[in-house]
Amino acid sequence: MWILGISAYYHDSAAALIHDGEIIAAAQEERFTRQKHCADFPRQAVEYCLREAGITVEQLDHIIFYDKPFLKFERLLESYHAFAPSGFRSFVTAMPLWLKEKLFQKRLLQRELAALARGPVEGVALRERLLFSEHHLSHAASAFYPSPFDQALILTMDGVGEWATTSVMLGEGRDIRLLKEIHFPHSLGLLYSAFTSYCGFKVNDGEYKLMGLAPYGKPCYVELICRELIDIADDGSYRLNMRYFNYCTGLTMTNRHFHALFGREPRQPDSPITVMDMDLAASVQAVAERVILTLATALRQEYGIDNLCLAGGVALNSVANGKLQRAGIFGNIWIQPAAGDAGGALGAALVGYHLHRQQPRTPHHGVDGMKGGYLGPQFADVEIEKLLVAQGLTYQRLEGDALINSAAQALADEKVVGWFQGRMEFGPRALGNRTILGDPRSPRTQSVMNLKIKNRESFRPFAPSVLREDATAYFDINTTSPYMLLVAPLLPGRRRELSEAEREISGVEQVHLVRSDIPAVTHIDYSARLQTVSADANPLYHLLISRFKALTGYGLVVNTSFNVRDEPIVCTPLEALNCFMKSGMDELYIGNFRLQKSPQ
Repeated sequence: MWILGISAYYHDSAAALIHDGEIIAAAQEERFTRQKHCADFPRQAVEYCLREAGITVEQLDHIIFYDKPFLKFERLLESYHAFAPSGFRSFVTAMPLWLKEKLFQKRLLQRELAALARGPVEGVALRERLLFSEHHLSHAASAFYPSPFDQALILTMDGVGEWATTSVMLGEGRDIRLLKEIHFPHSLGLLYSAFTSYCGFKVNDGEYKLMGLAPYGKPCYVELICRELIDIADDGSYRLNMRYFNYCTGLTMTNRHFHALFGREPRQPDSPITVMDMDLAASVQAVAERVILTLATALRQEYGIDNLCLAGGVALNSVANGKLQRAGIFGNIWIQPAAGDAGGALGAALVGYHLHRQQPRTPHHGVDGMKGGYLGPQFADVEIEKLLVAQGLTYQRLEGDALINSAAQALADEKVVGWFQGRMEFGPRALGNRTILGDPRSPRTQSVMNLKIKNRESFRPFAPSVLREDATAYFDINTTSPYMLLVAPLLPGRRRELSEAEREISGVEQVHLVRSDIPAVTHIDYSARLQTVSADANPLYHLLISRFKALTGYGLVVNTSFNVRDEPIVCTPLEALNCFMKSGMDELYIGNFRLQKSPQ
């Protein structure tokens, strides 16, 4: 049974294909269009999934969309009605698009799918095969079905689906059932996005920047936020004070009351980041953690289940995830690596298989069903070499150990290396196949990679990829983190005590201080968002880090995604070459080929 899941028309469009419950392929549309957070119908992602499986649209048993447009439209109308007459400008902006396209998505989807077919497809046939999941159910399914658990609580938190913003579900065998939920406009995700916007970053893109900025500040606004903006109950449920927010019916996240409460207008994008921005980031991060930990504690006590699955955009908050893991509230936690809307495509396909068609679930005991997240396109050496010749580039072909030895030596020599291998990752994180690598020991690596290669804000930290067997030699962590979704503290023995003069330095300048023997991956609060790399999930990447360890004694490397600012992660060899040539990378390892920057 072939089932295709689709998410589209909001942000992070994607497609995912499963066969008899097994995940075959999944990819975000942005990787093909090169438009970050692309919201269009994922035509190229669908084409990739079908090509990977060697099937056509006609052979699909079902196509499942990840949410229900009519329920979203209902929420939109009821919100405008509740807040009338305010929001009229937003209403007249939104309605034409809904009445033209979004309200009739079934017809739109049928038309798009028919266009992908190789021959004529009867409209009735497509109409019968096209199904709709619900937004939070799609998230929950993406978290539970690939998890290693037979039974688990599922916590889904994001901005908003149709109505739900926070959902608690129970997964057992092939079944998922709703236990409780919080509805729009009360949303932890939208609270976090409001502060993201207020601090000058883009909503649905800059939340991770706010999370990275938080350690620079002090959580001095927590009491004010909890008194005026959010009421948190003892069981972790919450309500927002809508007097301060404009997202229900307006074109902005916050309003004049919010601005008056904090005593300033929103920061303009790309203007200097102030101490206040840092303190606001620290404060809303602390509030989010309070909600998540309080809710998790109450759920554990109420239901007595020791396994927890997480999905939804809030589940990408790796700092909160790390604190939840270390709190020991649940014995086991599993987080969907594509936790945002892209992962909804995968969840929708799994809903179609297990809930609609009532097919049994094969538990993934001890492992998960995500195949390491390596679900995207891959390219043969023949294709790569043909491109290198066509581009007139100078390269070496290196086989087996020679490739690994060369890349490891380059890293040991403090060079910045592009690493393009195997299948592209699904989700927002590069996990060793579409990756830029650096030497974690070097005090220069962080600033060089931020400013000369990624062209991004200097305050942003870099993540380490560490050998799974070596993780506890560097970090205070008692579990694996294969998808780079947990932040863990650096062990005290690795830390360097700052001098009195260094402690006087404040603001983003703190990023330049050497805080440990692995300064390139040590954030200013002595933490790191780590990926644990196993030989089972990615043998080539594991071998590279092992070889680097043999040369340096350190079983970890700096890992950042293979892209520059405001671009998606590269998908194809040509995109990798373009990124290599226009950035400050020293060497590129693409398939079995090595390119050095200087001869090009």
